Amino acid sequence: MAKTTASLNDKFDLTIPHQLLTGTQAIVRLMLMQRARDVAAGLNTAGYVTGYRGSPIASLEGAFLRQEKLLKEHHIKFMSGLNEDLAATALWGSQQVGLNPQDSNYDGVFGVWYGKGPGVDRTGDVFRHANHAGTSPNGGVIALLGDDHVAESSTTAHQSEFAMVDFMMPMFNPAGVQELLDYGMHGFALSRFAGVWVGVKCVKDNIESTATVDGSPDRVKPVMPTDFVMPPEGLNARLGDNMAMLAKEARLHDYKRDAVLAYVRANKLDRMVCSGGAAPKIGIITTGKSYLDVRQALDELGIDELAANELGLRVFKVAMP
Repeated sequence: MAKTTASLNDKFDLTIPHQLLTGTQAIVRLMLMQRARDVAAGLNTAGYVTGYRGSPIASLEGAFLRQEKLLKEHHIKFMSGLNEDLAATALWGSQQVGLNPQDSNYDGVFGVWYGKGPGVDRTGDVFRHANHAGTSPNGGVIALLGDDHVAESSTTAHQSEFAMVDFMMPMFNPAGVQELLDYGMHGFALSRFAGVWVGVKCVKDNIESTATVDGSPDRVKPVMPTDFVMPPEGLNARLGDNMAMLAKEARLHDYKRDAVLAYVRANKLDRMVCSGGAAPKIGIITTGKSYLDVRQALDELGIDELAANELGLRVFKVAMP
């Protein structure tokens, strides 16, 4: 019988779906999965990853640099930014690919920005303008928001939800490594559909943790909403839009926000975990890492789903706070 030699590179072999991955390795695999999904859909896209390091996402750069050869084979470029806002500006420009088909060899560029909380603060101007401008229908951008709630390795405690509300950027809050992959896939699909940048919250408990995951490129099957009426010119980036400031803002308020909510509904991303039985009395709404804490607390109290229903305890998990 022939023997096989295990390799760390196996983590990025898309023909082997079940893998033991760290959160940063999951982001590398996410880019490979998106490229494979696009190729399967008949699209010739490229990937671009840029940002600025800092805990809890400091090891992301090393994860990408170690796979530089593999990423190049799949048309994915990693380039550390001089700072966070210049990196975001480059990604903003990447969403103009496809506006003039003669200007590019690709149908679109899907991109990832990364930065810790203070980097989110300094990049606000770019986030706002890029989100107004829109994304490519074959591109899309997700922003990895490295949040340090207790200032364990930062000069201030920070969380990015309030900044995302201000910039009107939807944000997923994954509960673990598997959801980094799942919400990443949904993030690219949502970014393309609604023409927005999509944040993904990265606390140390998911981006620095390790888990066995299903890394199948076709695991997530985005559903396009049927209850949203797309405006005639769509919601993506367009030529001649640079001076239409108020029109871009109106598009964001009047259409893009509704498109985001419609996508979340169509894909059932917010979900009831425990129904509370026939007569629910108490409701717990939770998201991200806190969801895992709630489940652990219930488990230590001996409350499984059956017991929760008998007690009338309902648990609702929010994907996009």
